[in-house]
Amino acid sequence: MTTIRRLDYGYFVRPAEETGTGSARVEPCLGYLVEHRGAVLLFDTGMAAHPDVDAHYRPRRRDVRAALGRPLEDVTLVVNCHLHFDHCGGNQVLRNASVIVQRSELATARTTADYTLPELLDGVTYDELDGQAELLPGLLVLPTPGHTDGHQSLVVRGSDGVVVVAGQSHDTATAYGADVLAARARRDAHGEPLPVPPAWVDTLLALDPARVVFAHDASVWVP
Repeated sequence: MTTIRRLDYGYFVRPAEETGTGSARVEPCLGYLVEHRGAVLLFDTGMAAHPDVDAHYRPRRRDVRAALGRPLEDVTLVVNCHLHFDHCGGNQVLRNASVIVQRSELATARTTADYTLPELLDGVTYDELDGQAELLPGLLVLPTPGHTDGHQSLVVRGSDGVVVVAGQSHDTATAYGADVLAARARRDAHGEPLPVPPAWVDTLLALDPARVVFAHDASVWVP
């Protein structure tokens, strides 16, 4: 049996200059616990602490221990959608788990100033991927670049259909839905001008997902 459980890592306040709306916005920080074929996988591990981060985003954290509600030792795999501070903050305490990451994402995090909190990258066992990979039958990592070049999502195939854990491929389910409609209009040869969705949106749609879930939006996209 395959189960997916959303985890609450708290929230932060995105400043007005980053929202494009002229107003600040409170955003959740969400992870997902996946149990599949005997494996216990955690998608994203919450927010790290740093004085500059705290001053800018004013986070209210719930750490991975509290969010998980079970022994940390149970987790055998971690998938980070990318390595910004609010997605990999708990990696170091998950000592029994390998962290699945795109090779390009890890290289960028290690070499680019102000990309992440560099101390978060130490003391972690990485399994570096170059593109798509099947972790287990029915459990697929798929590159979904955009927010970062090395962003990745998780595809989970269970008895009730395909669930895509899309991380921060989009900030909201509404934004993802807009790209799905743009892809549909292009397939219909609706005529220009049309928005151009990421190429991988068609790849996800070909999997016929029953649900798509996100890191910073509690809403769920359904077809």
